Amino acid sequence: MKQVVGMVVSNKMQKSVVVAVDRLFFHKLYNRYVKRTSKFMAHDEQNNCNIGDRVRLDPSRPLSKRKHWVVAEILKKARIYQPPSPSSAAAGSNTIQSPISPSSS
Repeated sequence: MKQVVGMVVSNKMQKSVVVAVDRLFFHKLYNRYVKRTSKFMAHDEQNNCNIGDRVRLDPSRPLSKRKHWVVAEILKKARIYQPPSPSSAAAGSNTIQSPISPSSS
């Protein structure tokens, strides 16, 4: 097996992640490119991966029933949404003015 690159779709397990790997192939009958997705379980020793991270997987010996890949490196970290804190939101609401001006009709 060779190295594959995919996107982390689940990290709810301890030291394990589920990675979705997309591949394109040309369909001879349809004369189009078709996308297929495979989901692999991979070992993440330090629990560094989050959902949305782009990772590279290396094959390894079977670590469990469904897990025979190891996260080699995190290629790109996902941007995690952090809602603004209530104190900064309250301070910012006083300075924002509405773009719609009141009209006299």
